[in-house]
Amino acid sequence: MDNPGYIALSRLVAQNRATAVLAHNMANAETPGFRASRPVFAEHLDRQRNAEAPRGGRDLHMAWDRATWRDATPGAVQTTGNPLDIAISGEGFFAVETPRGERFTRAGRFSLGPEGTVVDTEGNTLLDTRGNPLRVAAGDTRLTVRGDGTLSSENGEIGRIRVVRFGDPQRLVAEGDRVFAAPGQAAEAIERPALVQGALEGSNVRPVLEMTRLTAELRDFQFVAQMVEREGERIGAAVERILRKRS
Repeated sequence: MDNPGYIALSRLVAQNRATAVLAHNMANAETPGFRASRPVFAEHLDRQRNAEAPRGGRDLHMAWDRATWRDATPGAVQTTGNPLDIAISGEGFFAVETPRGERFTRAGRFSLGPEGTVVDTEGNTLLDTRGNPLRVAAGDTRLTVRGDGTLSSENGEIGRIRVVRFGDPQRLVAEGDRVFAAPGQAAEAIERPALVQGALEGSNVRPVLEMTRLTAELRDFQFVAQMVEREGERIGAAVERILRKRS
């Protein structure tokens, strides 16, 4: 493959991943606490080698897939009336215990699981400030959550919900659509989180905007694919002319 082919291929790979990221955002437009992702591309410069003057030494500009950036804009808070639906107003993450260890989430849709533990939709246990599972006794029926995370019932205080922050949230690693791992980062407890009971933070994905971006990415992919097709035809025609002259 010649240089134009490699450059076009790098753009096609970049467009393919951009399309996949946008499609994933669209699929999670209704997922509580979901944060949209954006691919980060850069320009990779290389130089032609073994090329004669005056064409030699020119820079080749290729698309470089560098990373994925997570949009930290909060989603809209929606009132549900469910006492175990909890939204974080501002920064922070709930800490939950999973089979893989402690993980972190903004999806505040909780319910009572086996033995009275407070669990999320995937069955992960919500933790208190001591790192223990929050557990509601059988006689606790009227549950209240204060803004600082204190969970109480008519029988008294049950515990305080663990809410944490991180120095660099962009380094959190998504495990699925709701929970994150924090490799190499220590979770810092938020002493006075701003929690809202009976409400959920929705996804920050704006479907109309995502659909517009997705349409543009698909169109760009088609343009580059057409260019590759024309380049292939050009090379084929050049080879045919060379062979015809030799014969």
